[in-house]
Amino acid sequence: MVTFTLNGEQRTFDGDPDTPLLWVIRDFEKLTGTKYGCGVAQCGACTVHLDGMPRRSCITPIAMIDGSDVVTIEGISGKEAEAVQAAWKGLDVPQCGYCQSGQIMSAVALLQILPKPTDDEIDGAMAGNLCRCATYHRIRAAIHNAAKSMEG
Repeated sequence: MVTFTLNGEQRTFDGDPDTPLLWVIRDFEKLTGTKYGCGVAQCGACTVHLDGMPRRSCITPIAMIDGSDVVTIEGISGKEAEAVQAAWKGLDVPQCGYCQSGQIMSAVALLQILPKPTDDEIDGAMAGNLCRCATYHRIRAAIHNAAKSMEG
């Protein structure tokens, strides 16, 4: 049995210890904001925060998170999350929207570590998040806007 915190609430999972965290979140906890994209940690659609760091949930066996804190797009909060979400809306970042929960989770994690990232730092932090619609320029601009909005 695996016990973990999900969006601030303690949860247990008593199933196959090799079950990917993504499927526990989506199928057992019924939180569908975290998306399945590729299944091999190459696209970033399944990004969650695991103990405060971005993590690809599609390749993370549930057994590895015993005692950990998991935050999904449904549970993300704080000044960075609010700033990123406002910037995303302000610049109409999403096009199809499929990758956006993973993009937002990565952007929030970046701003928690680097409150004023450079273009290179943004590109490096977001490199593992693919956008089929190629809204990368809006994503970068939104991260800059979010950073600026937190300065005051």
